[in-house]
Amino acid sequence: MAYLFLLGAITAEVIGTSLLKATDGFTRLWPTLGLAVAYLSAFGLLSLAVKDIPVGVAYAIWSGLGTAAIMAIGAAFLGEPLSVAKVVGAGLVIAGVVVLNLGGAH
Repeated sequence: MAYLFLLGAITAEVIGTSLLKATDGFTRLWPTLGLAVAYLSAFGLLSLAVKDIPVGVAYAIWSGLGTAAIMAIGAAFLGEPLSVAKVVGAGLVIAGVVVLNLGGAH
């Protein structure tokens, strides 16, 4: 169940981060409220996840998957360029998460 909470936290954080540009510096009400709800949900779910998952592992998974997801969303929907360096960097972050999990960090 803890990993489902973590997946929900990552999803909520990605939604919030995706809304960040739309807030226009927190001057647009609805995107700003959406971002706030998403981030509050993300941290609430993360707090539930770390009851059973070590904080370091949970944060590594959170940051790795979140980074990769935001990079993909930025390229697909926000017009951000996708370079080989970005893809390699995201791959290295994800590889680090895998190593942490396989290396007995639990």
